[in-house]
Parts: sequence; C-alpha cells; structure tokens
Amino acid sequence: MSTTTESEATYTSDEMMSIAAARVLRGDQRCFVGIGLPSTAANLARRTHAPDLVLVYESGTLGSKPGRLPASIGDGILAETADAVISVPEVFNYWLQPGRIDVGFLGAAQLDRFGNINTTVIGTDYANPKVRLPGAGGAPEIAASCREVFVVVRQSRRSFVEKVDFVTSFGHGRGRGDRERLGLPGAGPTLVITDLGVFRPDPETSELVLSQLHPGVEVADVREATGWELKVSPELSSTPEPTEAELAALRALKEAK
Repeated sequence: MSTTTESEATYTSDEMMSIAAARVLRGDQRCFVGIGLPSTAANLARRTHAPDLVLVYESGTLGSKPGRLPASIGDGILAETADAVISVPEVFNYWLQPGRIDVGFLGAAQLDRFGNINTTVIGTDYANPKVRLPGAGGAPEIAASCREVFVVVRQSRRSFVEKVDFVTSFGHGRGRGDRERLGLPGAGPTLVITDLGVFRPDPETSELVLSQLHPGVEVADVREATGWELKVSPELSSTPEPTEAELAALRALKEAK
C-alpha cells in the first residue's frame, strides 16, 4: 500500500512504519537491536534525529554505525564501525542482564494482545510444526531485561493473534503482574509499531490498545487485521506523515551497498 501526502510525496506503509518506529528512539538511549525491521528503524533514527543513539547488536558490537543495513548480526560492517567489540557473554552478562540497556527493539512472527512474541514455530505441535521459524536468539533475554521493549511488525491476522503458538519472548504474560511474579526486571513491551498504527499497553491490564493511526488508515482496517477484540484509546491520535528528509534518509539507507 502506498500513500500520497499533501506535498505529493509517495511512501509505502512499510516506510511509514519504519519512520514511525525510528521516531520513538532518542539520542540518549542504548538500544539492543534486532535484525530486520528493528535494525532499519534504529539505523534511521541514528541518521536523522538521534545521531548519538548507541546501537548494540547481539554479536558483541557496541556503538555500531553501519553505512548500510546489516544483513545479519554477523555482518562485518557492524564490527568495522563499532566503538568496541566484546564477547557475546559480556554483552549479555554485563550490559543486558544488569539493566544497562534502555530499549530492546524486536520483531515478531506472532504477537498476542499482551505483547508475547513468537519467533519459534507456527502450529501447536512443536515437534511437527506447520512452519519452523528462525528461533529465539537473544530475544528472550532482551525481552526480559531491557528497561523497556519496542516491537515493530507488519500487522495481519496471521501476526496479531489471540494466542501465540509458542512464547519465545515473554511480554506481559496473561496480564498485569505476570512479569513481576516471574521476577523479570524490565518493563516489557511499552510500544508496538505496525504498518497500520501504534499500540501501547493499558496501564491497568497490560493489554495492547490502539493509540495512534497512520495516515490513510481507519480503525476498521486495524480491527480487520487483529485476531482479538481490539481496544481503542479514547485519545486516539494520528501519526504525522513522513517528511521528505525522513524518506530520503530511509531510502538512502536501504539503497546503500
């Protein structure tokens, strides 16, 4: 889907999602970045309004400043442009688990109303799934220990499900208080950004609530793409359209070789 702004600049729903996700990051934060959509948003933020944003990747690179999008956590450009390269155990034992990472930025194959993430299997039979996904990697630790977690995912009834087939990364469990009962130190998912809008957990129940709509999207569109009975904030707002500068920076990042 593409949208035309008043300035006649055309952008796709994916571009809107990436730009909306980039905007929520600040330059005073340390961000543990997942590959894919989270990496796109984090690198865009560093190229635009948050040049001091510290990007941390699971492979042990601190302060990476890649000139293009990395293909994987093992992409050499992450080490080549990093402030420091440390061991993977040090990333987790010193930086992540003690709560030194401000934001964990994750993707998802499935996400439920409480922000639990599945990136392991589609289908309830773990031994014989319909689809075997890439797996957990460091995401469970990121979801548990970062001060807060942002999730970026393309939204459909296949990705926004009533109940995830497998809990790879714990969000808010079955509701408020579940993280505390398990002793998880981080706040869990505080933002979910999709190609349709932005969701925040209800402060009383921790259920995801639609709080922002992207341009050209109606609440009915979001309901149609949600696998549970969607709750909508009474203070629902609209996402500002991408600026020409944001679009240019995003496209340059994707086109860089």
